[in-house]
Amino acid sequence: MKKITIFLLFGLLCQLTYSQSTTRPQSLPIVQYNSNIKAPLTSSELSQIKEVYGDYAEKYVLNIPQRLKDVKNILRNRVEIKQLTNPKEIKSCPLLSEVSLFDNYNRDLKRDQNFNPTTFNPLKYNFEFYSPEASMYKVDNTNYYIIIKSQHQ
Repeated sequence: MKKITIFLLFGLLCQLTYSQSTTRPQSLPIVQYNSNIKAPLTSSELSQIKEVYGDYAEKYVLNIPQRLKDVKNILRNRVEIKQLTNPKEIKSCPLLSEVSLFDNYNRDLKRDQNFNPTTFNPLKYNFEFYSPEASMYKVDNTNYYIIIKSQHQ
């Protein structure tokens, strides 16, 4: 009986020690916005928002100042499209065709038939915009890569 009591006390002590030593996740830094976020939406940006959100654009983006700020930040600062032609620079990453459409608000949303970096709308896709790390996607059958920068960089 004495051995069982000692064994249970030892087990309890180990459990208490372990629970005290677990680390908490580090909090993410506050998002810093570039000054270009203060500028009004361009007609192109407005059409990108309306293409994705349809009739819900005002309710879920345009009339919510923080959400509008986040969307402007995505469109203006956090999405970069690069064309890589040097084989040493080419990376293995998910293809754009593997990323689902963000069609929650507009069921008629369609993928672009041909990729055009100047008219590409990143809001159409379920990219990991709020991941703590950057992500990269390759545009199918091209040398273009889409880089989604972390909002915490």
